[in-house]
Amino acid sequence: MTRTVIFDLDGTLADTSADLIAAANYCFERLDLGQPLDPVADARTAFRGARAMLTLGLERRGQFSADLVEAWYPELLVQYGREIDVHTRLYDGAMEAVEALKSDGFRVGICTNKPEGLADTLLRRLGVLDAFHSMIGADTLPVRKPNPTPYFEAVQRAGGDAARSILIGDTETDRETARAASVPCVLVTFGPDGHGVSALKSEAYLNHFNELPDLAARLLA
Repeated sequence: MTRTVIFDLDGTLADTSADLIAAANYCFERLDLGQPLDPVADARTAFRGARAMLTLGLERRGQFSADLVEAWYPELLVQYGREIDVHTRLYDGAMEAVEALKSDGFRVGICTNKPEGLADTLLRRLGVLDAFHSMIGADTLPVRKPNPTPYFEAVQRAGGDAARSILIGDTETDRETARAASVPCVLVTFGPDGHGVSALKSEAYLNHFNELPDLAARLLA
């Protein structure tokens, strides 16, 4: 059976937080609320999605309502799509690790809760879309992570077998996805949560991408 490594995108392969925060602050400025979110201090919230950012910013300004979040959610995504790669950078060694895995016979894919169109656009602009054998976004299927179905689909489209696969992520959502899929989970420690991800009791942790090829080989021995 072919070994497969599936990656989350935001906070795992790439630091997208600053561009996400900028899109949220754009919406807040249009609401005459200034820029309540900080690209560094609020990076953790950015990786939890557009609605989480809108909620946090509105709460800080004492303007929160669920209807307002839903009303501005599409506008945030549109603005984010306009300037999706201004500050975003791949984490150090990410693509070198991907290529090393492929050279060792692994299949590689992406399973993200970013909408598929935005994920496709970002990966193309970063010049790495073709490096992956599959890519599943939040709206590719009727369900998203932590439901395991998108993960299984990413493995299948990559040409792998879920029984010999692992998930690389950065949040509790990824941990729960792996648990639901009964596969090992590796959480990165270089995201905004740092070594705090150890509280999620994952099978392994990744301090730098240069550790991944050996780690994947051990987990899928």
